[in-house]
Amino acid sequence: MSNNTESRISLGKPTLPLSGLRAYGFQASLIGAAVILPVVAHLSGAPVRYILPMHWPVIIAGLVYGWRGGAMTGFLAPIVSYSLSGFPSPSILPSMTLELLTYGFLTGFLRERTDLSPFLSVAIALLAGRVIFVAAVFFGNVVTTNHLEYFQVALLPGLIAAACQIALLPLLSKWWIRQDRDTGESMRRES
Repeated sequence: MSNNTESRISLGKPTLPLSGLRAYGFQASLIGAAVILPVVAHLSGAPVRYILPMHWPVIIAGLVYGWRGGAMTGFLAPIVSYSLSGFPSPSILPSMTLELLTYGFLTGFLRERTDLSPFLSVAIALLAGRVIFVAAVFFGNVVTTNHLEYFQVALLPGLIAAACQIALLPLLSKWWIRQDRDTGESMRRES
């Protein structure tokens, strides 16, 4: 197969492969961003429930590196964050971990395995992740006197962030993938 044909084939893939030092470095950066962004938001007094800073890197990991990268980031980010900062709180850590794992896995899976647009992939993943979160809180050991009130406080503020994630993250991932492929192609030409 010629280099020209290989380029056309690789450009058709919706995500980047999660292999090699470069990909693992970016993956570690996304996990780091998912840990650091909430800390910065809390320290600056930003409305964390409105901007959902940990969610953005998880979703971008799924869009860029597929279901493996998204699932890894979604699973590790809250656990590493809790290990370093004590947040999210122990009572919400399991439900948030399941929620973020769902975001990353499903976004990546839908991008890699279906013909859905990245916008629809993010929307479906966000909806599924929230359903998982609600189920985990409702059936888990989260202590709350009023589940409905808790869900309103925990979920409704994030609707604006979710809309922004649906609108912006597919565009960012498209740019990221194009940059990575251009860099890789230029490195191949130089060698």
